[in-house]
Amino acid sequence: MAVVACANCGAKNRVEEEAARARRPVCGRCGAALDAAGGATASAAGAGKPEALTDATFAAAVLGAAEGPPVLVDFWAAWCGPCLMLAPTLDQLAAESGGRYRVAKLNVDENPATASQFGVRSIPTLIIFKGGREVERLVGAQGRQAIAARLAAHA
Repeated sequence: MAVVACANCGAKNRVEEEAARARRPVCGRCGAALDAAGGATASAAGAGKPEALTDATFAAAVLGAAEGPPVLVDFWAAWCGPCLMLAPTLDQLAAESGGRYRVAKLNVDENPATASQFGVRSIPTLIIFKGGREVERLVGAQGRQAIAARLAAHA
């Protein structure tokens, strides 16, 4: 038996592998079809996990995105407890994005230049970029609804 996280709502589902081959398993919480690879099949292409950014890729991926959906960037570190608590929420938001926004993560320990460029002094810091520029900043661990509301305001 495997535990499969629904990419639509994030719920953990127990799936019997043999039974899954015979019929399509669905999420017990939201009813979305579960993929044998471990997620809902209804998620948007490329969605599901936040994009990992580095100092080298940040400008092209975020600042160069003059057109398109807003980008939520999580400035985090592996040793930060609140950052680790926020990770499942960001995974869920990425899975639910449906192309309305993008979610990305930048490890500040491994990429100090970008963190310094944007004055990130406390983590987790979530910055929403739209049209290649910063439009909103959330500092500290935030609830899913608060983050989703801020993203919706810029989508």
